[in-house]
Amino acid sequence: MNNQKLAGLQPAAVFHYFEELCAIPHGSGNTKAISDYLVAFAKAHDLRYIQDDANNVILFQEGTCGYENHKPVIIQGHMDMVCEKDADCLIDMDKEGLAVTHDGEFVFAKGTTLGGDDGIAIAYALAILADKTIAHPPLEVIITVDEEIGMLGADVINLSMLKGRMLLNIDSEEEGVFTVSCAGGATATLTIPGDRRPVYGPCIKLTVDGLAGGHSGVEIHKNRANANKVMGEFLGRVQSLMPICITSMSGGSKDNAIPRSCQVTFVALGMNPERINDIAAQLQEEIRTKYDEPEAVISGDNVEALGGNALSTEQTAKVIALLNAAPNGVQVMSSDIPGLVQTSLNLGILTMHENVTMTFSVRSSVNSEKIDLLKKLQVLVEFHDGNYTQMGDYPAWEYKADSVLRDTMVAVYEKMFSRKPEVVAIHAGLECGLLGEKLPGLDAVSIGPQMFDIHTSRERLEIASVERMWNYILELLKAL
Repeated sequence: MNNQKLAGLQPAAVFHYFEELCAIPHGSGNTKAISDYLVAFAKAHDLRYIQDDANNVILFQEGTCGYENHKPVIIQGHMDMVCEKDADCLIDMDKEGLAVTHDGEFVFAKGTTLGGDDGIAIAYALAILADKTIAHPPLEVIITVDEEIGMLGADVINLSMLKGRMLLNIDSEEEGVFTVSCAGGATATLTIPGDRRPVYGPCIKLTVDGLAGGHSGVEIHKNRANANKVMGEFLGRVQSLMPICITSMSGGSKDNAIPRSCQVTFVALGMNPERINDIAAQLQEEIRTKYDEPEAVISGDNVEALGGNALSTEQTAKVIALLNAAPNGVQVMSSDIPGLVQTSLNLGILTMHENVTMTFSVRSSVNSEKIDLLKKLQVLVEFHDGNYTQMGDYPAWEYKADSVLRDTMVAVYEKMFSRKPEVVAIHAGLECGLLGEKLPGLDAVSIGPQMFDIHTSRERLEIASVERMWNYILELLKAL
């Protein structure tokens, strides 16, 4: 594979493996190739490995000289990435690798997400396993699939053969921040049955675009607009002027990414389609004022087609009503930890094929609040004569008061960098809760190098931070 783009960056082995990973398509649900790559790596380095039916991979390595009898340490990350790209990007992320490059300060991919979340965890692990000179205790490396779509790999993986009870999760994006607790979550899908019929009249396309987007966990509180919810408001205002019949809907592609754009087409049955531009202009000004969205663009345009297969006015009204009634964003802030979101949800995907579907990522560090919010969504969709399904339910990762791993990590960090790390609980989901259920007594901490704008085509991985965290991990392994 071509490793020229990141050649010369340090640590060389980490960026070598990271670029190899970037050359393999590995979006959620498309992990067979990268799973097989990890197996090939294990065979090439004479490592014991397990590859299960879900494509999860576990790699084992004995401790180095003097560390053979120490307690094993688990290194963990996930192999899938969120595949988002710019509208004009021609890369087929299901079949092609990324156009990875760097500017001397950051590594990024042209036109797409980079997959630093969580390719960097795999790159670190492989670089350690491949280097016989690195001192470390016995290692058990867990690399899971489909974390980004509900932690599906962590849910089914069998860990009964593991001996380690200290786990270093490398799935965080802020250097110097140690995560020790996170929210639980689930994915909920609301479906309104479609019954299309030919409808004739002027066709209009509504567009919401230019929003900031971002991660629905760590950035849900940053006053960013949700394109699908903005579209619901847009449709509601148009519907108040004229009967309409929706022909298509498309907004967002990942339940855990705040959608940046949404498009809806409909047949206008009224006499005032020219007023849509006024509605769009007013709503655009409101969104730019209310949210941190200076680049928001909201428009309505005529489509050449005259009519189409559409929902009835009654079904259209139900869809719009549900779209506006469904909660979104922060629901409860923590009363114990200042600034921490306790409960939230994100309407990440809006689609219309045979039926209209709305898919939400629901998170909470309080299990009862998560259950109540999921129940609210179920009641709402059933009230509008729709159906409810749920998947990917995972538990919260609770704070461990006495943690040898955390204490050791803090001490090593202070010694190396002459400052204390920030120890936090986060609202984003991590696999530590699910893994902890399978490994009783698990002591886990999540870290990572500095990344920006994950889950968007602006994703960037800071080169110097990758090297600092590499050196830190090596010192930590010695200390453990």
